[in-house]
Amino acid sequence: MKNLYFLSGMLLAVACCGIKAETVGKTAGPTAPAPTAADPGSVAVPVAPQTPEEKFRADFVNPGGMWMPSQMTLPKHVEIFNKMGVSIPAERLADPLASPLGAIVFLGGCSASFVSPDGLVVTNHHCVQRALQHNSSDKQNLVEHGFLAQTRADELGAGPTRRIWVAQSFRDVTSEMRDGLEKIRNPKKRKQAYEDRSKRLIAACEKGRPGIRCSLKSFFNGDLYKLIAYLEIRDVRLVYVPRRSIGNYGGEQDNWAWPRHTGDFAFYRAYVAPDGKPAEYAPENVPYTPTHYLKVSTAGVHPGDFVMVAGYPGRTERCATAAAIEHDVAWTYPHIIDYLKQRYAITETLISNPNKTTAIKAGVAKQMTQNYLEKSQGVFAGLTQGDLLERKRSLDDQIKAWAQAPGPEAVKAAIEKLAELEAEQHRTAEVDFERNLAFFRSSRLFATALELVRMASERPKKDTDRKPGYQNRDMPNLIAKQKAFNGLYDRQLDKALFKFALTRAAGLPAADRPWLGKMLGVKKGARIDAATIDAALKKMYEKTGLEDEGLRVELMQKGTMARLRTMAAKDPVIKAALAVWPMVKVEESKSDAREGELLLVQPAYARGMREVLGGFLSPDANATLRITYGTVRSFNPASTAEVDRSFTTASQIPAKNTGNKPFDAPQELLEAIQARTYGPYADAALDGALPVNFLSDLDITGGNSGSAVLNSKGELVGLAFDGTIAGVASDVVFNSETQRTISVDIRYVLWIMDVIDNADHLLKEMGITPAL
Repeated sequence: MKNLYFLSGMLLAVACCGIKAETVGKTAGPTAPAPTAADPGSVAVPVAPQTPEEKFRADFVNPGGMWMPSQMTLPKHVEIFNKMGVSIPAERLADPLASPLGAIVFLGGCSASFVSPDGLVVTNHHCVQRALQHNSSDKQNLVEHGFLAQTRADELGAGPTRRIWVAQSFRDVTSEMRDGLEKIRNPKKRKQAYEDRSKRLIAACEKGRPGIRCSLKSFFNGDLYKLIAYLEIRDVRLVYVPRRSIGNYGGEQDNWAWPRHTGDFAFYRAYVAPDGKPAEYAPENVPYTPTHYLKVSTAGVHPGDFVMVAGYPGRTERCATAAAIEHDVAWTYPHIIDYLKQRYAITETLISNPNKTTAIKAGVAKQMTQNYLEKSQGVFAGLTQGDLLERKRSLDDQIKAWAQAPGPEAVKAAIEKLAELEAEQHRTAEVDFERNLAFFRSSRLFATALELVRMASERPKKDTDRKPGYQNRDMPNLIAKQKAFNGLYDRQLDKALFKFALTRAAGLPAADRPWLGKMLGVKKGARIDAATIDAALKKMYEKTGLEDEGLRVELMQKGTMARLRTMAAKDPVIKAALAVWPMVKVEESKSDAREGELLLVQPAYARGMREVLGGFLSPDANATLRITYGTVRSFNPASTAEVDRSFTTASQIPAKNTGNKPFDAPQELLEAIQARTYGPYADAALDGALPVNFLSDLDITGGNSGSAVLNSKGELVGLAFDGTIAGVASDVVFNSETQRTISVDIRYVLWIMDVIDNADHLLKEMGITPAL
């Protein structure tokens, strides 16, 4: 699945001006070897159900849902859990601060969990790529070779912007956010009132609580609001990451595919100041002691077993209208797919750059782009080749019929108004996409310049009047972002992607991109071609001072509009940012008015959906803690075909291995497999085979990467890291027949740590005795 939650949200925001990661047909990677007498355990043949619980699980049709913990006491969940033989009480799962949910943390785009009393955190390999990139250089390529700290003193800072958020409290603030909004007739003033309420609640939540970061989250399209307090851990360190040839085995070719043989895991550690409070990286900091951490199970799971995922899924669109999804199918997805194909080609070209730093950063960008490209193609195929779109239309018709029934006229009017607002937004989709791509989503350098302009424009205001994200509470993170900039930025890559975005914009009618000439510094009406863009970019990158960290930090802390205007005489990037700033403000004003309208009408649609579905509806994913549950299940449990097995095993790797990327497993791994050095990590139910990855029908999306997969006792049995291409359209309409989650079996993780990388000290820390 990779870390595509932010990329997907970013691009859909670009497409819709502030409203939402190769081939679609690829459903499997290279075929793993057929099972042999030497490894009969590679065939996961279902055992005939014997107990009532086994019978229920075998017949279970997953209804889907990324459920808020507070929903776990719904009678239907309680009934299902009882019939499945789950031993965790529903009341405990309804408490997000109790075990096991209290051990689940958010990384900002990925999920993770504590697995020791000393702040050890496990997540996916692909979730730590930015931290590896931050610590890599021409002489040390951690992205390729991985990293293992032999002592805690060897653990590496993951970067100035790396955070671990640990939930502390949840409070329903719906009435405080919604009451009286309908009495504010002006949409912009309504949006401002909403924003002011949000800032007041957050300020009160954080007051007198150092280290606490509060977040206001909307559920059910704004029909429910929760204020969540997190402990924001700012000293995050790399502990252990297997080499790429294990952590990303199969690479792009196996992405979104099954069978799979990927060791997608990694470890961070959370550090705090000696007094136990969050602090910036410092040598004297000490490991954080979590209230809860997960027990790691070596017993494993088997076909038909209950499993659940706890994590922070990023974004789904199940509560969207049919009209919105139809627009996505007709325009958004085709447009984004075309854009991503071109972006991918640019990054692919740069990975062979003789400058190793450029090649490393282009490689990370290429991986992220490919991931979202393939997912976008999969969602588009799922919505156009099956009946999912028709199911969406049918549900939409039921909601509209519910709104037409005798009752408050306001509900009917709200749903009709929502349709009008969406249609208006769709009319400017392409112009909005290309403008926002050029301003914010192509060049880190230019986006940073705009952020400095924004901060300078907000600085004269009272702190309470500033836009969210630019208040005093945000300054530490804004500065950290500037300190992390150089670790992620590469001039050649940035320039190539910026040129690409500007060239796309130049293809629009001149009337639809009046900002482009101002950005490039050409006269009104002048022809803008490749030569014009090249000349402007050459000047920008050669003469700007914004590649200097000290200057960026100073401007973020003290910059004023007057100073930026003075600097613009010599700095063409700042000059370009100031030139388009008025356009940014105009579009922001339009967006505020639209959002003010949506505040009153969007909740009605989600309320109607809940009514039609009898109240059994989870809200769309929004990067808050959720639970999803189901069973270990292949696509066809009755079949013994390779693609229909629930598990892959280590013995399949040698035949799949070519010695070349991405099928280039380390020699010591191949030798250990040949010797069947599996020890206690082998599965007796698989006749002694070592499980690598397994399938389940769990309902996940981007942001769930790194999520803990738990058994019926709440013990860690795996890490979710991907889905199959056939199921990605479940982000829009859940489909139990095609939705499958791919997880790395924790026994394979432990085996790699024990046999291949000699991470015995970490095994002991997690309560596991090294055996080999």
